Amino acid sequence: MVIALLTITLIASASLGAVYEVTKGPIAAAMLAKKNEAILFVIPEFNNSPTEDAYSIGTDGDSIFFYPGYNNGELVGTAVESFTNMGFSGKIKVMVGFLPDGSINNYRILEHAETPGLGTKMEPWFRDETGRRSVLGLNPGVNNITVSKDGGEVDAITAATISSRAFLDAIQRAYDNMRKGE
Repeated sequence: MVIALLTITLIASASLGAVYEVTKGPIAAAMLAKKNEAILFVIPEFNNSPTEDAYSIGTDGDSIFFYPGYNNGELVGTAVESFTNMGFSGKIKVMVGFLPDGSINNYRILEHAETPGLGTKMEPWFRDETGRRSVLGLNPGVNNITVSKDGGEVDAITAATISSRAFLDAIQRAYDNMRKGE
C-alpha cells in the first residue's frame, strides 16, 4: 500500500508540475495583455510604449507601477497600477489614469475578490455621471476623494461602503505615490 500511495502521489505531483509549466507562459501573456489594454483605456492617446518607460515605488509591502504616456514627447497622462488591502475580501488592484494636471481621466479594475453583485459594481459605479458618484475629472490633490459618509465628495456603492472606501483608497494611494515619484 505504501508503494501504491507513493506512486499515485508522485504521478499526481508530476502532472501538476507539468500543467503549471505548460500554462505559466499563456497566463503571463494574458495578464500582460490585460495590463496593456487597461493602460490604453485610462490615458489619452499616446505614441510611446508606456511599459518600456515604466517605473515603480515600493509602499506598504508591495509596489505601485507607473506607466507614463507621451504623445510626440509631451506627457499626456500617467497610468498608475495601484492597490489597496482594505477591500471587504482583501486586495483590490486598479489601473487609474491621471492627466498631467493630476485629474482622473479614467480607471479600470484589474483584480478583486469582492462580493459578487455588490463589490463588482466598482467598475461602472464610479464612472456614472449622476449624483456624486463619478470620480472622473476629480483631482485627488484638490478634491476629497472619500465616501460621503466620511465627509468626502463621492457617494458609496449602496450596501458596499467597505468596497467603495477601498477603491477610493487605491485611487488616493496612486495619486499620492505619483506625486512622490515626480
